[in-house]
Amino acid sequence: KEAINMVESSAKELQEEEMIEALMYGHEAIKELIKFQEKIIKELAVPKMEYEKLVITDEIKEKVNEVKSRLDAALRIKEKQEKYDAISSIEEEIVEYVKETNKNVPEEELNELIVKYKNAFNSLEYELFRNIVVKEKKRPDGRKMDEIRELSASVDFLPRTHGSALFTRGETQSLSITTLGALNEYQILDGLSEEEGKRFILHYNFPQFSVGETGRYGAPGRREIGHGALGERALLQVIPNEEEFPYTIRVVSEILESNGSSSQASICAGCMSLMAAGVPIKDMVAGIAMGLITSGDDYTVLTDIQGMEDHLGDMDFKVAGTKNGICALQMDIKIKGITKEILTEALEEAKKARLKILKVMKSAIKEPRKELSEYAPKMLTFNIKPEKIKEVIGKGGETITKIIQEASNVVSVNDVKAVKIDIDDYGKVIINHKDKKIIEKTKSMIDNIVKELEFGKVYPAVIKEIKDFGCIVEFWEGMEGLVHISKLSKERIENIKDKFSVGDKVEVEVLGLDKKGKIDLRIKEKKSTLKKIMEKIIKND
Repeated sequence: KEAINMVESSAKELQEEEMIEALMYGHEAIKELIKFQEKIIKELAVPKMEYEKLVITDEIKEKVNEVKSRLDAALRIKEKQEKYDAISSIEEEIVEYVKETNKNVPEEELNELIVKYKNAFNSLEYELFRNIVVKEKKRPDGRKMDEIRELSASVDFLPRTHGSALFTRGETQSLSITTLGALNEYQILDGLSEEEGKRFILHYNFPQFSVGETGRYGAPGRREIGHGALGERALLQVIPNEEEFPYTIRVVSEILESNGSSSQASICAGCMSLMAAGVPIKDMVAGIAMGLITSGDDYTVLTDIQGMEDHLGDMDFKVAGTKNGICALQMDIKIKGITKEILTEALEEAKKARLKILKVMKSAIKEPRKELSEYAPKMLTFNIKPEKIKEVIGKGGETITKIIQEASNVVSVNDVKAVKIDIDDYGKVIINHKDKKIIEKTKSMIDNIVKELEFGKVYPAVIKEIKDFGCIVEFWEGMEGLVHISKLSKERIENIKDKFSVGDKVEVEVLGLDKKGKIDLRIKEKKSTLKKIMEKIIKND
């Protein structure tokens, strides 16, 4: 209750000062909850578990201290794998020494002794690391406290994807792939209420080879789920809504190499792959991981921590955002809590680093592409009247099935080549296919079904039947109507069959609706060639 020890947040480009204010406000509310919890603990009076501390003798400490200079040198090696190999080699020597000098000791006792030596070794490693940072004001890899590792960024790393990007920060590398799909391909979220879903998804994959290991690759673990959720929250703040960009968007981050802050590399690579795919994001997003080393009342904030600085340090504070503000935060610490002063400094340093990273990302791609990849599905959105939906779908889906089959030239609507049509309850229609011509053909077929007669407009027609009182004509998509004898011609007609025959092609003008609510039509007489010439002569005179 004295200080903040964990943060999980998403924000809409919040300024650093506003974020600090929000965190402090939240902390005050937490204090009230803690009082309530302490009251329950006091009332229940449950005895605390006894913890037996591992006792490390002076003899063990002295023996481990013999490798102090070698361990210090190993900690200063810049290359990750070489550093870890050197440290492991020294630790293995100590374990071998324990085994050689305790051959007659029972196995259980020997294992306990090995644990104590390893614990002493880890304590020495912890002490040496902190001395380098706190006393020497250096970092094990030689960087300054606010220095970012070498950066590189590129797009279109993979040729056949909708969008791809490669982002590297030191020995951490993320390959991001963006895939676009139809709106109805969103991820379905099962819940107790109505069906929910999300159209933007970020998946984070952390294969074992990224840290130089091999093994079975199973279901996503806490790391994959947590890092993916953090990256998704950060990028979600700049994703356009479905009216602006009617697609389902999936971003996958493949971690190819990892030495700290792979979740933030995923955000950087993910942002660039979205832009390469032509997603009109509102702004570029970058992420950085901040660290902390404390020594009494003194503290040192580290920018862009690597694996060892996370493991042996006191804080892992991930900050992602645009040039304008913060989009996501995640913090966990190994000490009791951090103060407002430390939070403020960490966020300010994170902002400086973020702006530097954004500059490198912009050197690879400055803005979202105007055109989608040729391999991405094309989308067309338009609206029809809700009462027309049933006409487009047809009885048992007969009409819409026919549209899909004819427009796509497929037998089954489940064919991968079939055009996809999505219609919501409000009449919003989304047509999805990689071929623009098929999309246009599909729209034309739907338009022919839903379009309505326009009063005053002339339509081509065919005489289907002749009655004594007029002609039955077929016009506009098979619709039939009566042209009364009085509206067949400007001249008086005694016998309709003398002037018209079944099958004659004529033009009819839609006058409106008659008293009975039926369509009122008249035949539009074509002007004779002689009459047209005479009218032209008179006009010129």
